[in-house]
Amino acid sequence: MRRWIPLAIRLAVLVLLIAFVVVPQTFAPVFQPLTENGAPPVYNHGSLLILTLLHLRTVAIATVAATLVAVGLAILVTRPAGREFLPLSRSLVNIGQTFPPVAVLALTVPVFGFGETPTLIALFLYGLLPIFENTLTGLTTLPEPVMEAARGAGMTGFQCLTQIELPLAFPVILAGIRLSVVISLATATIGSTVAARTLGEVIIAGLLSNNIAFVLQGGLIVGALAVLIYDGFTGLERLAAKHIGRNSGGA
Repeated sequence: MRRWIPLAIRLAVLVLLIAFVVVPQTFAPVFQPLTENGAPPVYNHGSLLILTLLHLRTVAIATVAATLVAVGLAILVTRPAGREFLPLSRSLVNIGQTFPPVAVLALTVPVFGFGETPTLIALFLYGLLPIFENTLTGLTTLPEPVMEAARGAGMTGFQCLTQIELPLAFPVILAGIRLSVVISLATATIGSTVAARTLGEVIIAGLLSNNIAFVLQGGLIVGALAVLIYDGFTGLERLAAKHIGRNSGGA
């Protein structure tokens, strides 16, 4: 019985989130006490549903790009021909994580103009590190007996990579992607400072009008998305780990 309680809570959060972004005015009485001087209790400068979808789209594009580059880089530096590039690769992805996203926006806006592109670049750079490090960990901690058996069976390097290494490392790679997505969900809000269509618009509108209700609404939507997506990826990681365990047991 107890194991169903967390699932019920997640479903309730999902239902409330969908209801709020689709028909936000229904929740006006909840946020009314947070407003002053007759300010609107619910964000009314655009569609919350559209902003949420655009926010998720921006995060998805940046995460897919970061995943392709980070996984490819990790594969390269774990091959014999690319091991010498490991220190350089690690330095590059670390720069992306340590360089403030606001600074990235300031540097890219003069080149690419206002809009989504500077935000995508900032999220891409910020999301590289967790995916790269997790992929690197997954590919360098594989069971040696399994690798020896694959080589003994006459598998080529490419076959070992695609049929053994990546499948075994997949749960660890997913964990890195999960961290990257959660980081990007929160970081993407700053994209609205350079005219990107994200949920940051709601927060900024609240700050400019001193409307706490708007700020809370933007924060709650981002927070709920982060929790639900985090849990979704965690479930995928468990399924992947179980699948690997069954296959290993069957072998």
